[in-house]
Amino acid sequence: MKFSPLKAGLIAMPLIGIAGLLYVVFSAMDKGETGALDSYAHGEMRAFVTIDDAPPQPALAYLGGDGAEVRLSDYRGQVILVNYWATWCGPCVEEMPALSELQAELGGDDFQVVTVTLDRSIEDARDFLTRMELDNLPLIHDQTFSSPSLVRAIGLPMSILYDGQGREIGRVPAPAEWNSDDAYALIRAAIRRNV
Repeated sequence: MKFSPLKAGLIAMPLIGIAGLLYVVFSAMDKGETGALDSYAHGEMRAFVTIDDAPPQPALAYLGGDGAEVRLSDYRGQVILVNYWATWCGPCVEEMPALSELQAELGGDDFQVVTVTLDRSIEDARDFLTRMELDNLPLIHDQTFSSPSLVRAIGLPMSILYDGQGREIGRVPAPAEWNSDDAYALIRAAIRRNV
């Protein structure tokens, strides 16, 4: 069977088109699954930043709501969003319901919201969480009040996203709307990369 250049071209064009489409799809998937998550720093997550010299995850022993010791390393294997907050911090109080909703929506084996209070006493935070019905969030108290300096926070609230190995992915050094499509996209991307 003899093919004319026109017939060969007509047969090849769809194959080239399919190959091109597959290349674009797989290239986009690859770029979307590796590297920094800076591309998610828009909309409600516009304050999300990555820092080159991120400090190590604090190795402190915090006090849990049940009186037991809690460490961030207890969450190894999971992506965690650690939120440093206090009841005396207006912006912190404002974002707590959104963090609770984020935990309700995405919390599980792959991801957890970890809220660490810097209140004078754990009871202040317990009363607030109970009164606001924020029972999706853990009650964890930094009795040393040293977390902000260890993570180089310049104020509260400070939210830091860590991978399953305890390495900082990025941070939001300001209040944020965590119950938003932008936040969900950021967290889901972090979870996908945590393999």
